[in-house]
Amino acid sequence: MSKVLLSIGHGFSARALASLLLAKGWRVIGTTRSEEKAEVLRGEGVEALVWPGVDLPIGEATHLLTSVAPNDAGDPVLAEYEDALRAADHLDWVGYLSTTGVYGDHQGGWVDEDTALTPSTKRGQARVTAEAGWQALGLPLHIFRLAGIYGPGRGPFAKVRKGTARRIIKPGQVFSRIHVEDIGAVLDASIRQPNPGAVYNLCDDNPAPPEEVIEHAAELLGLPIPPAVAFEDAEMTPMARSFYAESKRVKNERIKDELSVKLRYPDYRSGLAALLAAETK
Repeated sequence: MSKVLLSIGHGFSARALASLLLAKGWRVIGTTRSEEKAEVLRGEGVEALVWPGVDLPIGEATHLLTSVAPNDAGDPVLAEYEDALRAADHLDWVGYLSTTGVYGDHQGGWVDEDTALTPSTKRGQARVTAEAGWQALGLPLHIFRLAGIYGPGRGPFAKVRKGTARRIIKPGQVFSRIHVEDIGAVLDASIRQPNPGAVYNLCDDNPAPPEEVIEHAAELLGLPIPPAVAFEDAEMTPMARSFYAESKRVKNERIKDELSVKLRYPDYRSGLAALLAAETK
């Protein structure tokens, strides 16, 4: 039987998985919000659908991945397809991409998958609710809590080159990160070794202050180190400021112990070096 992934909200992380599955002969159906983006996905070998706007072909899928974030009304996929999903007992694997924001603020302390969910932001609270909604469906669900994502086209280099990057200083602030290729590898490993009910943190081995990453990116580019700005004085969007409301270090042993994942980019230094090398090819 052919394997078919239905990827709802087929964005940056899901595309990393799709490239691996397509190379193995999988059929990948991905949804996006515009016809322009759909055309790009079709060029990558994905059967792209513009959703909302069509009925999701849940019945055609053997595997399902949702990357759709909740909004003020809740999870958009559950709102429209909860009954259909409850009846989808043909699915072999279901993945939900969540965020490490569900753990809340730990003042730089370590968290793992068993840490209590105490989000301090509205977005984090919505994710906790969405996770519970998916867990209640009775599907072979796997939850992936992603740290800050970077990869080709998404990283600090562009801002450093434009001269708009700043090193925002908030003492004690640390973030965990994950290269998008490692996200794809973890999802692929989970599909090959399903464990319904499992929760995985997706992050690298090196939580670090954000200003340290910006400084290293500038050094790699041979450009001046961006100026330091105190968090209290920084002009930031409400969303950007909300990221600084929480500081924690995220443990990732479970993806290594249970899924035998060896991170290709175990820290931001190796990840940024690879991105820069790829740009110069």
